[in-house]
Amino acid sequence: MWEGRALGVRRDVTALASAGLDVAQLHAAAIALVDRVVPCELTCWASMDPDTTVISTMTSGANHIPPQYEPVLAACEYTPGEPHTFASLARRGDTVARLEDERSTRLNEVWRPLGLSHELRALFRADDTCWGAAGMVRAGEFTDRELEFLASVAPALGAATRVAARVATRGGGSPAIVVVAADGTVRASTASAARWRDELEDVAPGRFAVMLRAAAAGARSGTFRARVRDAHGGWILLEASALVSDDGDGEAAVTISRATGADLLGLLVKAHGVTSREEDVCHGVLAGRPTAEIAAELGISAYTVQDHLKSLFVKFGVRSRAELAARLS
Repeated sequence: MWEGRALGVRRDVTALASAGLDVAQLHAAAIALVDRVVPCELTCWASMDPDTTVISTMTSGANHIPPQYEPVLAACEYTPGEPHTFASLARRGDTVARLEDERSTRLNEVWRPLGLSHELRALFRADDTCWGAAGMVRAGEFTDRELEFLASVAPALGAATRVAARVATRGGGSPAIVVVAADGTVRASTASAARWRDELEDVAPGRFAVMLRAAAAGARSGTFRARVRDAHGGWILLEASALVSDDGDGEAAVTISRATGADLLGLLVKAHGVTSREEDVCHGVLAGRPTAEIAAELGISAYTVQDHLKSLFVKFGVRSRAELAARLS
């Protein structure tokens, strides 16, 4: 029976993917579809930056997690040692996983106080790239058949999330710099940081503080760079670098700005299923190079460049190099 339900959900998700929805709209509709087969008390779905596995958006089901627990849950996703974070599952290549580790902070400090004791997570992939994930929680256990169902529909959800990632609005806003301590405490910031805080808090309470903490942690091991969605479908870029100081207290400078076309190029080519050679042609188009120059640079014929351009026009729904450049810039 579950095979038939899985087929129906895959068909419905495919239809949603062709409806031009953004990620939050897609996930809200897909949550309702999945809940008919795998009901749960609380659920939260995320889209993820395909390059960094940082959470880009979060969408809740009909029942919302109590606000006081939102910062704890968000912080858990970037806490070393927390089992079954979305990022760790993505790195391992898992598709579905039950949370059974008693060391889990979210199990002990969030789910159990709410009377819930079982969590199931699913990863949404397309072409070996993780585009999103779902966390589902309830009082009763999740059955093997429910895991099989989610594993069956996850690829369709990954493909649909990839398509929805193509939908983006552009906004304004001056860049901001925030100096963050190792524990996430803000030491100093420019005035424009307040606007970015408000935008990220619109996504979920505590989101701004959590992202600063994640950026500071990433900066300690090198540099941190992630693209996250605001509440209106736009993209925000966070970059962080460690600050050098005599006391070595682990401060980091976090820059927050509106993502540009160049910042989103890698994501957009992945979202549109662009091949590596087609991506090379995209860079040539954005640089304003003529066909002959692109061909010489890539060591291919001008006819092959034209073939790649035709394929790119189809994938991006454009009819000329100028339209392609506009879509990518």
